[in-house]
Amino acid sequence: MREDRLVSPTLEDVARAAGVSRATVSRVINGIRNVDPEIQETVRRAVAAVGYVPNRAARSLVTGKTGSIALVVSGAGHFFARVFTDPFFGRVVSGISGHLRPLGVHLVLMLAEAADARAQIIDYLRQGHVDGAILVSTHPEDPLPAQLVESGPPVVLFARPAQPIRISYVDVAHSAGARLAADHLIARGCQRVATISGPLDVPASLERQSGFREAMARHGHAYIPSVEGNFTQESGERAMERLLAEHPDIDGLFTGNDLMAQGALLVAQAHGRRVPDDLAVVGFDDSSAALACRPPLTTVRHPVEDMSAEMARLLLAHIEDPDRRVTSVIFEPELVIRQSA
Repeated sequence: MREDRLVSPTLEDVARAAGVSRATVSRVINGIRNVDPEIQETVRRAVAAVGYVPNRAARSLVTGKTGSIALVVSGAGHFFARVFTDPFFGRVVSGISGHLRPLGVHLVLMLAEAADARAQIIDYLRQGHVDGAILVSTHPEDPLPAQLVESGPPVVLFARPAQPIRISYVDVAHSAGARLAADHLIARGCQRVATISGPLDVPASLERQSGFREAMARHGHAYIPSVEGNFTQESGERAMERLLAEHPDIDGLFTGNDLMAQGALLVAQAHGRRVPDDLAVVGFDDSSAALACRPPLTTVRHPVEDMSAEMARLLLAHIEDPDRRVTSVIFEPELVIRQSA
């Protein structure tokens, strides 16, 4: 009588699926450099296809690494109420985990909302519980980026740091994206354009705002009314109420993210403004909120998933080579045209 057994996939199974040698598979899984990026991607797909799971304990003994990295989200306490509901953070996690999962690398989520939490995270990394950290910092005065750099473990930051510190980061060309929005509104014939910005102490918000103003100035528009929001739908609603009260004739709007655009659209339509006939609206992010808008939102695509996967690749490279120089990777935005403008 034959006994059926569950047999775990092996490196040889991955090698056959990928059409490469066992040694190549081993190098990719262990994060060793000098493997062609296309081959790396082929191996990762094969790992996922056959369901191979590396033996973490054995690999840790050989490499001295844990096979885990931390995703640290740092910011003010009130911010964490929306960490798990804001579409931005879901996209960050999706991009990072999508790159790490085929490699068998675990992701540990850590929240740093106050000084004591920051100290605990620094100790956790110093003690070697993870091999490095990806940091999403939400406030320009946040001391954690510099503290992590000083503490020693490999770190990669989402978005350019507010202060000049020696840290690798991945970002998008915010100003270029805002220029795309301005050019599109002008091409539609908008003459009385306003903006709802994100918090202007956040570098990304400031870059989007200044990029939009500069582009509009090049089109001859010297004054652009603006109200500051805080990236939430509710702040977009409040800002739009104020704009319509002070500038009831606006016919074009650029918002610093899609959630604020969603709130602005609700208010505009409640005031009887037809979109896009009376008011054209362009957002920024191309998040799930853009598709939830009615009408669907024209927006500047912020390639968060691709950027997050690049952060994971960059961090693994720093883990493999601690002496690797710090690096910046800047993604280009693109305009996604839908029915709102």
